[in-house]
Parts: sequence; C-alpha cells; structure tokens
Amino acid sequence: MSASTDRIEKQVLLKAPRERVWRAISDAREFGSWFGMAFDGPFVAGTRMVARIVPTTVDGEVAKMQHAHEGLRFELAIERIEPPRLFSFRWHPGAVEPGRDYSTEPTTLVEFIVEDAPGGTLVTMRESGFDRIPVARRAKAFAGNEAGWEIQTRLIARYLALHAAR
Repeated sequence: MSASTDRIEKQVLLKAPRERVWRAISDAREFGSWFGMAFDGPFVAGTRMVARIVPTTVDGEVAKMQHAHEGLRFELAIERIEPPRLFSFRWHPGAVEPGRDYSTEPTTLVEFIVEDAPGGTLVTMRESGFDRIPVARRAKAFAGNEAGWEIQTRLIARYLALHAAR
C-alpha cells in the first residue's frame, strides 16, 4: 500500500474535555499560542485573515525552529466552523520564501475534527490538496507539513496540559 501524496492526517488523543479542546482550536488567540501564529482577528467562517509566524509559547525547542520564519506573513481563508466538531481553513503550504507571491497557486484544506473518545478527546488534523500544488514545490511542502503536523499534535497536548483550567 503506497502512502498518499495528496493528504496528511495525524491524530492525537487529548486528556481534556471536548469543550476545552474546541476552544484551544477555534479561538484564534489560543490556537496561535500553541501553533506559533499571531492572527489579525478572530476566526470567522467565510473570511480571509492575515497571520504571522511567532514562536509557540509551549515548547522552547519548537520555538527555536519557528524563529527562522518569525514575522513571516501569510493568508488563511477560514472555511468552516461547526462547534464543537469541525474547524477548517485554506492556506498555501510551505509558503515561506520571502517576497514570493503564492496568491496564484492552489491552496490546501486544513481540517481539525474533534470527537469524544475513551479517555479524552480525539483530534484529527488533516491537510489535503497537495497534488494540486505546483510540482516544483509539492514534495518540499508535503514533507515540511508532514513533519509540522506531527509537531502540532505534541504542541496542542502540551498547551492543554499547561492551560487545562482556562
């Protein structure tokens, strides 16, 4: 069985109530804190927003890796917000080359699916649409995000452990 080149999917079982996990994903400030982004406003379905990379607040090693891209701006198009089950947006994966215009390239769809599970809350992080990315960037964008989503599963778990009562 061959691995998909179009979709990345990671799952994490979080030891926190579903409502708390939902807030960590759907609130732009909380999301940015663990993910490593600062947003220009709240998440609202059907809107475009600007974000910039900032170091995560929950892991010093990951923050050091993000530092290389600190301040880099990019756009997200918020697709769907269906509390407390689904949050999704579109973006340009691997769009980290300063001064390059990615606006004419296709985007990928990022989905956070939140479900009750024995022992906590299961979150599926899925990014799809890589096969539409220009071939010159596709493999690098996929590999970078494959590793990135693995890191994000750890960051959200750590964030919730540190901020359980928020």
